[in-house]
Amino acid sequence: MHLDTEHPKPERAYREFNLDRPGNIIFVGHHLSTGTQVRCLIRTITLAGALLEVSPNLEIPSHFFLEILGIHDEIGATVVKREGELVTISFNMLINPEFLHHVLRLNFET
Repeated sequence: MHLDTEHPKPERAYREFNLDRPGNIIFVGHHLSTGTQVRCLIRTITLAGALLEVSPNLEIPSHFFLEILGIHDEIGATVVKREGELVTISFNMLINPEFLHHVLRLNFET
């Protein structure tokens, strides 16, 4: 029996787009209630995640919904790492490429 204990994780690179668009971090409460929101700046975005800028003093939950201002959808997200005011998140599932195109086009038009 082969006991390989270390499994390399495949690295998949997604094209990163500069967004610099305001957003909301929506906290998930009891029974998935969404009462608390805080502002953030979405620096970059990919199909799989984003880089957010938030106040370094602000506590961010590990799981939340991300709302991009101007778009009426929330994206389930999980914190991957935090370094000061920069928070790297992964989306709970890949976003649709057409949705990403819409977000980028909206950003370009404003």
